[in-house]
Formats: sequence, C-alpha cells, structure tokens
Amino acid sequence: MKSREEIVNIDRKHIWHPFTQMKDYEDIDPVVITRGKGIFIYDEAGNEYYDTISSWWVNILGHCHPRISGAVKKQLDTLEHVNFSGFTHPYATELIEELNHIMPKGMGRYFFSDNGSTAIEVAIKMAFQYWLNRKRPSKQKFVMLNNSYHGDTLGATSVGAVDIFHKIYKPLMFDGFRVKAPYEFPYEREFTYDAMDQYDPAAFEPMREVLENHADEIAAVIIEPILQGAGGLKIYHPQYLNDLRKCADENDILIICDEVATGFCRTGKMFAFEHAEGFVPDIFAVSKALTGGYLPMALTITNEEIYSAFYGDAMATFFHGHSYTGNPLACVAATETMKILRELKMPQSCGDLFDYFQQKVRDMAQFDFVGDIRYKGLIGAIDIVKSRKDGINFEPSDKITFKIYQESLKHGLVMRHLGNSIYWWLPMVVTKDDIDEIFKRTIVVVKKVLAEYV
Repeated sequence: MKSREEIVNIDRKHIWHPFTQMKDYEDIDPVVITRGKGIFIYDEAGNEYYDTISSWWVNILGHCHPRISGAVKKQLDTLEHVNFSGFTHPYATELIEELNHIMPKGMGRYFFSDNGSTAIEVAIKMAFQYWLNRKRPSKQKFVMLNNSYHGDTLGATSVGAVDIFHKIYKPLMFDGFRVKAPYEFPYEREFTYDAMDQYDPAAFEPMREVLENHADEIAAVIIEPILQGAGGLKIYHPQYLNDLRKCADENDILIICDEVATGFCRTGKMFAFEHAEGFVPDIFAVSKALTGGYLPMALTITNEEIYSAFYGDAMATFFHGHSYTGNPLACVAATETMKILRELKMPQSCGDLFDYFQQKVRDMAQFDFVGDIRYKGLIGAIDIVKSRKDGINFEPSDKITFKIYQESLKHGLVMRHLGNSIYWWLPMVVTKDDIDEIFKRTIVVVKKVLAEYV
C-alpha cells in the first residue's frame, strides 16, 4: 500500500470530493481510511474511529460483516454481472423473495437501479408516464415539501427544496409545487424530540389546498416519510401521512415515498412510512442500507395497478434502464442483509436499544448550547447554538459544526454535520456501551470547540 503522504498527494492533485468545498481542505489533510470492522473504521496508522453516521447512512450491520462478505466472495466466482434486459438470474429472484417477507400488502413490483437518486428518477418517470398511459396527459407536475431532499440528479433535484443544494440549478429544473412542511407550524414546546405529541391538523392545510386546487395538473406528491434527512434531520408526526393518503385518494394523485435514507429499520420501523398506521404509498424508493453498505443498488417498488398501466403495446413500455441493473454481486449482498435483519427480528428486537439511545439524546437538553433535539429509531440530531436560554445562534461564518466535525476526528469519532446540526445515524449492531462512549466523546468535543466562544 502507498504511504499516507503518497495517498494524500494524489488525492489533492486529482480527486474532487462530493459535497465538499475543496478550499476548506487547503490546509487540512483528509483522513486516510484503510479498513473497517463493526462500528469502527481505521486509518492507515491504525487509529480507530466510531463510525457514528454509518458511512453516509449505508452501513446498517457494521463494516465487513462476515456473512455479507462471504456471500459476495462466493458470488465473485459464479457470476459478476449480466445484462438484465431479456435475461434474469437466481440472485435477483432470491432477493425479491426476501423482500416479499417485509413488503406492505400490494407492493410487489420491483424496478432495479443502482443508487438512491436514480431510484427517485425512476419513480418520477414512472408516475409521469402512468398518467400518460392512462390517457390523462395534463397530470404532469409534482408536489414537494419545503426542505425536502431526494437526490442530486436533475429530476431528483427538481423535486428537492433545500436551497443550498438546489437553488443554483433552478434553470435546469422542471417546475412543481412547493408546500410548507408540517414541522414549520408553531408548537408550544422546547424541543421536537420524536414529534409524537406535536400535530396540528392545520399543518396539513397547505398541502390540501394545493392538491384540491391543482388535482388535474398533479401526477404525484413526493415525500420523505416522518424524517427529512439532508434538509436537517427534521421530524414530523405520522398523522400527516394519513391525512395525505386520504386527500391524495380523493383527488386521484399518486404518493411517492423516498425511503432511500430511512428504509430498513433506521427509524424503528422497517420503513419509516409504517409509523403511520395503515399508510401505504403508491411508489417508494430504497437504496443505501439495502446491501448493508457493500455495493450500489436501489429499487423502486410499486403495486400491480401502476405496473399494469405499462403492460401493453410498445409505446406503453417504461423506457428506463441501467447497465448495472440487477447486478448479481449487489443482489447477494442485499439478500444476505435482508436475511440477517429477518433472522434477528429487526427492528422489533432492538426496542431497548432505541430507548437507550433516545434517552442519551434527550439528556443533551442539560446543555445551553443545544437549541433543539430530534430523534427516531437510532437517528438523532441536536442543533448547536451559542445560548438556548438567551436565544443566540452562531453565524454561518463561524462554521461551528464544521469545527466540531474536525475536532471529533481527534477524539476517535466521526461527528458529521448538516447546517447548524450535528447528528448520529447509528448501525443496528451498536451496543449500549458504544452509545455511552459516543456521547461521552461528543460532549467533550463540543465543549472544547465552544470554549473558544465563551
């Protein structure tokens, strides 16, 4: 293996990192990660870091899980890839059989792709063409919530509403309806917590108004159920989804759920939309944790009614596909991941772990630098402020959460940030001892950084 200096020099000269202002790293070397095991990642010098964000939310059962690694290694000597148009293979069908164990009733048609943004593109095109095939061509627009994020390809960007990510690309985007999010309504509370005691039926009225007034134009509503991820880990009450289902049905509008980040136990349910009892979307997208963080794969999942609208003559065909659709290596990684979740009865078996983690997040209320607290399942976030008591925030120019992230690395912790929030997105294999240590280090790190501002 090359030396650390050689790796960093090549990186600086040639690599353009995602979501990164490269100038910020002009005098900061990237951490060189060489291996992972369980909840830890390790750099070239052997230093250990708690991977508290599951390597960008993909790793759900720990790094280098022996069963998933073994399945992929075995598959390498059998079939690495084959065209998925006109061919199939047992590895895709085995995955579908596993997924059928956990699918809501009626959701049984799967379209393969290779990343979350693409799965959303598929859902958008699917909803759009569904109405064309049903001879209702006026239904072409999409509705999104404020602060929503669905990926970075142009279709996914067009249904996103986080200005820092999306505003610059406005000239390239198609128009839609942007609606006030449910958590934007005033609630008499100090902290959000899990938002379960915070629902005002009036919060749905902006959505109702758009759906009822523009039903003939709207193909679908696209929504991150219960938890908005990249928009700042914002959490809202599940009743909003039930209200949405009723209104969408009354106005002949499809619902797309983006479960790319929240799918597969992350929020304490197999899928986040299951927090809303009886709710089922028309289309939903999964990726990230699907393969346990091993290989890129995504699925857009729908029902027989949507599928049947494309079943007929040549012009009804869904003209979409990818070279790596249904990749056998990714399929076996996903199948083994799903088997492990099922055998360990996740997420139900993790109830005590969820409670323990969430209490640790709630305990952060003791600090005046915590402006808000939010959590669901093993996901948690706090907003960092100068003083909650005095209502004083940090300025964006302070880059306070970026500084917390940089300091966290010195303490063997990956403490990523979103705006003024720092967050935890823990794998299902975390232990209570791990959680204790993660929060102990988090407090040390934040206090050390904020000491400069006292």
